[in-house]
Amino acid sequence: MSRTRVGIFFGGRSREREVSFAGGRTVYDNLDKSLFEAIPIFVDSFGNFIQVDWQYVYKGSIRDFYPPASFLPASDQGFQIYAESLNPDKSMQMKMAEKIGKIIAAESLPEYMDFAFLALHGSYGEDGSIQGLLEWLQIPYSGSGIFASALGMNKARQKDFQERSGLYVNHYQLLKRDAWVNATDEQKGKLYKYYNVEFGERFVIKPANQGSSLGVSVLQHPDYLEFEKAMDFAFFRQFITASEWNAWNAEEKTNEIKQITDIRSGIGLPLALNDEVIYLPATLLSKLDQLLSENDEILLESLDAETDIVVEEFIEGREFSCIVVRDDLGNPFALPPTEIKKNTQLYDYRSKYLPGLSKKETPIKASDKVISEIRDACISLYDYFGFNVYARIDGFVTEDEEIYLNDPNTTSGMMPSSFFFHQAAEIGLNPSQFLTFIIRNSLAERLDQSVNFTRCKELLQSLDAQILAETQQTGGRKKIAVIMGGYSFERHISMESGRNIYEKLSSSEQFAPVPFFLTGDRERYELYRIPVNIMLKDNADDVKEKVSQFKMNSTLLDIISDAQQITEKYNPEGAVFEPVKTDLNEIQNAFDGVFIALHGRPGEDGTLQKELKKLGIYYNGSDAHSSEITINKYVTNEKLRQAGFLVADHGMFSKTEWLADPNKMELEILNRFGVPLIAKPADDGCSAAVRKLKTQEELHQYLAAIFRSESLPTEAMRVHLSLLPNEEFPAKEEILIEKFVEKGDAIKFLEVTGGMLTHLQADGTLRYEIFEPSESLAETEILSLEEKFLAGEGQNITPSRFSNDALEQSRISTEVRNTLEAVAKTLEVTGYCRIDAFVRIFEDGKVETVIIEVNSLPGMTPATCIYHQAALNGYKPYDFIREILNFGEQTRTLNA
Repeated sequence: MSRTRVGIFFGGRSREREVSFAGGRTVYDNLDKSLFEAIPIFVDSFGNFIQVDWQYVYKGSIRDFYPPASFLPASDQGFQIYAESLNPDKSMQMKMAEKIGKIIAAESLPEYMDFAFLALHGSYGEDGSIQGLLEWLQIPYSGSGIFASALGMNKARQKDFQERSGLYVNHYQLLKRDAWVNATDEQKGKLYKYYNVEFGERFVIKPANQGSSLGVSVLQHPDYLEFEKAMDFAFFRQFITASEWNAWNAEEKTNEIKQITDIRSGIGLPLALNDEVIYLPATLLSKLDQLLSENDEILLESLDAETDIVVEEFIEGREFSCIVVRDDLGNPFALPPTEIKKNTQLYDYRSKYLPGLSKKETPIKASDKVISEIRDACISLYDYFGFNVYARIDGFVTEDEEIYLNDPNTTSGMMPSSFFFHQAAEIGLNPSQFLTFIIRNSLAERLDQSVNFTRCKELLQSLDAQILAETQQTGGRKKIAVIMGGYSFERHISMESGRNIYEKLSSSEQFAPVPFFLTGDRERYELYRIPVNIMLKDNADDVKEKVSQFKMNSTLLDIISDAQQITEKYNPEGAVFEPVKTDLNEIQNAFDGVFIALHGRPGEDGTLQKELKKLGIYYNGSDAHSSEITINKYVTNEKLRQAGFLVADHGMFSKTEWLADPNKMELEILNRFGVPLIAKPADDGCSAAVRKLKTQEELHQYLAAIFRSESLPTEAMRVHLSLLPNEEFPAKEEILIEKFVEKGDAIKFLEVTGGMLTHLQADGTLRYEIFEPSESLAETEILSLEEKFLAGEGQNITPSRFSNDALEQSRISTEVRNTLEAVAKTLEVTGYCRIDAFVRIFEDGKVETVIIEVNSLPGMTPATCIYHQAALNGYKPYDFIREILNFGEQTRTLNA
């Protein structure tokens, strides 16, 4: 039987395009490749449908590839833009699209696909627009139909419908844009007083037609200025005063421009300033400098503005989210609801998508009665709104067990640990199986809803037959233990890496992965074989809690039992729900190999490598000897410096020295390195506690925090270090100080990161395959954890833009890659790695590559740039992972 061609629509025009892009990639990777052929359809800022070349699916963010680098304007401030900032005409849009794939005319879409999977978010994606087009073209699609999608997008209409039906709605008011924008100061003051009285001085302001975390403010006893700012924020307007602007230095102004133009947390571009439309961040910076020298205040307004806002009472209670689906018989079924435990009142973009900043508890900790009532309430709203296939319904439950539903969504985030997959795993479906379920029942819904989908019956019958045939196939795949978690400060990123490796391997025909979780400390560690539902918990600490205090929830058992008719069809082998404590001996007996997805100790320091080698188990990455070197940045720097490579001037300083005489040590550091300087732990992850310090006071506060006696930073330390809620900061006995690497006399200066693979040749020698380095653009002074690993954050341009001249680009790239290869050989790195460096290019053509650090087990999250680099050499992520494992197996055989 032929596979169903699934067009995956992702990206889009809305402010949530990065979530959509990351979700589309997850769908692309996890579709069962024996059933479906994935066709990636990137929807750009202008609504063009572009069948993108597969390598662009694996970019970390849209801005990494679109607009293409050759179209980007020069920016001394490192501003990052989306394609709409170029204000291109149709001809230019076509030229940009040709760089990444080909534009498909809407009427031609049926030629390319049998089914459309919609991973789009926000306007034009989940509001009925694309659904209407697909209905017109008779292409069956995932999720709800036109009307239900439009209703699911509009929070104002949702509230009206809920109120009329008495369905779990909290007290609210609606306000039109004109009623606020055209109001006098007196009228705005009256609104402020009215809402404070109406809602008891505790209320939420949010746009009616945006994502659930965009433009939202939670106000408690606000003063008038706080209220006014929140109202403007919801309408995507912002006032800037001359007094605040002119008090900032150039760096602070640049950071403010980046904040204003961020499409998630700011206004975005293009925007209106007076009667002029501003498209570029640099233009906005220049205009503000000019206008705020002549005016006391200016107003910025997004062209992608909001027409309505919802003002609603603040609900004191526990927040939850529940996925509701329709089963194969057409009956609605609520998956176990998840409680969201956040560190701030607002569950914002960062809290949603960066591991470790919030906690998800599934099912919500409540009585059987309350959980049942939540599920029944969500089903009632799902049916009343006419939702199809699946929906995500958010709400609150109060201490009095009163339920409020406040944000029904006809789509859901589809990143690996999102509610969508998280709750499906709780009943026993992995992401690939759940996607098959969604596609199968979307076909059934389209067939049931309309006679126009003439091919639906044929596609549905074929898919059902193939699903049945799959259940009768057995074995033959290599069993791989994927070890994730750990106890380092990058343990949450390790979970993301491990999940990604598991999902890539599980959709293949060659490997059968099983997740393992490692926890403990430097003295000892414990290893657990974990089920998929625990693997998909939000972060490593959640997983640790589950495996160490495991108890099967009785309510969850009932839900699993009720879901049997779903799980038996889509997971015929049956699901495992209990973690099992184990050790490497079990892996030796039952598995072919290991993929170490750990970051920091004991995965990157040689500890596991020694044990696995002793047991004869093959694994990914370098051997123990090389790992022991690269885990320590100081030792690595010393070895490279002695071998003649350029590294930053560096030195190690101890807690003992600092405690004896803080001022003496600080002056010694300042006299040797000057300011600014870089401070970082020598043996932690590449982003853990790395800081650029500009003054002795900053150095003092950093050292006081890093050399503290307490296990956690004090509140004063958190303030001085500008730590975000729940952000960790290690305590160390030693610290590495480096001289800040600067441009100097170079005409071009770039921060790059380069990946590689090694291959074992027939004669037993190694061949190093060095990828084209990526150019890293940081939003702030130091590349953050988010920019390295969180989808949609930061920007990595691959290949690096060394020169506009093709011959010079090739020459410089070759020279840089030769240096990176020599570094890898000097450190005896094998398998694969990532090397970070600065590159200086001088007017006479001289190239200097200054090595920052070497990562023997680089992050393997879906957004990491090593996949972009591998793609240029023809490796899809699965192919890249397969090569890594094959090298490990070949090396074991050679050494046996």
